[in-house]
Formats: sequence, C-alpha cells, structure tokens
Amino acid sequence: MNLKKALAIGLFMGVAGQATAADTTLRVASWLPPTHPQNAVVWPTWSKWVEEATEGRVKVAIEYGMGHPKTMFEMVEDGVADASFSYHGYVPGRFKLTQVVEQPLLGVNAEAASVAHWKIHQKYFTQANEHEGLEVIGLFTHGPGQIHLADPVTSLADLKGKKIRLGGGIQGEIGHRMGVTAVGAPAPKVYEMMQQGVIDGVFIPMGEQKSLRLKEVAKNVIALPGGMYLGSFSIFMNPDFLADLDPKDRAAILAVSGEKLSAMAGKAWDAGDAAGLIAAQEAGVNITMVKDGDALSTEFANLVKGMDENFYAAAAERKVDGKAALSELRELARSYK
Repeated sequence: MNLKKALAIGLFMGVAGQATAADTTLRVASWLPPTHPQNAVVWPTWSKWVEEATEGRVKVAIEYGMGHPKTMFEMVEDGVADASFSYHGYVPGRFKLTQVVEQPLLGVNAEAASVAHWKIHQKYFTQANEHEGLEVIGLFTHGPGQIHLADPVTSLADLKGKKIRLGGGIQGEIGHRMGVTAVGAPAPKVYEMMQQGVIDGVFIPMGEQKSLRLKEVAKNVIALPGGMYLGSFSIFMNPDFLADLDPKDRAAILAVSGEKLSAMAGKAWDAGDAAGLIAAQEAGVNITMVKDGDALSTEFANLVKGMDENFYAAAAERKVDGKAALSELRELARSYK
C-alpha cells in the first residue's frame, strides 16, 4: 500500500471513529473545495436522504481534499473510500459512451441533461461496463461550458495558440479544432494557474466564477448559447460495501440514488452557475452573452460539425448504437420539465 493510500485510510478512520459502534459509516471522498455546490449541496442532501431512508443505521461522512479527481475511481474500487464522484474526461480512453451527453449544441441545463444521461446509460450503456469495479449510483453533468479568459477576444479564431486548461472529454476535441495549446490540470488548480499566467484561459461552467474565484483572474467570458459542451460525471460506490449492508439498507440507499440523485446533482450545479453569473457581474467581469445567430454562435456551430459522427464511431467500438442513444438523449433532455 502506498503512502497516499495509507494517509487517506487514516483520515477516513478518524472520521469513521466519530460515529457510534452501532452505526455503519459510508465514507465519501471529495476533491472539490467545501464551498463548491457538490460539497455544499449535493453530498449533504444525499447524506440526509440516506440517513432518513436507513432510519439512521447508515451515516455519511465526507472527507475533502482526497487527491486528484482521476484517482477517485481507483480509490473507491480499492475500498479506501466507499463512495465518490469524478469527471469522466480525467481518464482518457476508459469512458467513451459517457461523451454522449457532452456533445455540443444540446442546448439544455444540467438538470435536464443529467436525468437524460441516467436514463440513456441504463438503457444503452450498462452492458459495456465502462465503470467496471464500481456501482454507479448517479450520473450528472455540470452546466454549459463557457470560455473564461484573462484577455478579451473577438472571435473563436483568436484563441488559436492560446494556452487553455482543458479537462478532457469533448473539451479536448473542441480545443483541438480551435487550435489552442491544451494544458491539463484538475479544476481546483485553475485559479493558481490563471493567477501565475501559466494559462491564458479555461473552458469551464459559469459557476466556477464564484466557486473557484475565477472572477478575480478570468475577467473576460464568452458565454455561448447552451455553452460549448456539458461535462459528464458519475457518482459511484464500492460494490463490496453495498453487498455487506443489510439488504433493506442497500435497497434504501439505491432508492434515493439513481435518477433522483442525478436530477438533484444537476439542479445544484445549475444553481451554482446562476450564482457564478451574478458573482461575475458584481465583480465587473466582461461577459459577452452570445445569442443564436450571432457571428460567434455561427462560428462555433461550423467548428463542431462532424462531432456526432465521431461519437457514433466510438460507441460502435463498445458495440453500442450511438446514433440511437444520442438521438434519444437529445429528445429526453429537450423535453424535460
């Protein structure tokens, strides 16, 4: 066992020790700051659901700063933590089907996309087993990804050669088509990188203007209608932890997860985007609100032509009908109320 895992287990042992011996403690690993909506809203809300559903027999303990988000999958699979969440794009090559919800021009908020994401995953993707070794209990997206920059630009072509932090997934393809110099890093590092001039900008939702304090370092935002993409996340648990629970508690936890958890997570990230927009406006950030039909909107639509076909090919490698899945996801998301 490496030192990082040993320290992580030690931290969790301390948290678990706060519960009474009669309780089962469900240990959640998180990598975003405590003030982020995922930690301030999603986990506390789900924790309450779990404790109520199990009549207090299962209590949830959240530990922050547990490492790079890409390590969360392994951490839960290995039993260092019982549950966590992460962004699929941080693990290139493993997750291809989850990019269905990231495709450009979907034009919906995170709540609608998250519910559609869960339903399409259950119908089309589970047999591909991209989350092998994990029990997926929720799927969600962040809000529309926008362009946050230190200096203003007047067209997407102006981004060519600029150093842009990209989080993986569909962002990578969009950045490649724009000709940016891609820089990889977890989201919590973006503020520092912008402050030090390591990067010129970042593709990320509006909520991070507040939660990651980008309003202080990214003073220019291009907000495309519906954003450039949506980022795909999963919430997952260790299957052995679930199997060891009393069947009624296992059923209770799963009953407050799935579509219900996915919708709640998406809604929380939407609220974060609304708060981020207000914070940016109050901080004097220069926000270009692009409308459908504007030159920037048309430029982006032309830029992303052919990306659907790329997804179909990737899905075919997993023996999945990508065209049917994407078509149904768009129908579900756009009709969501």
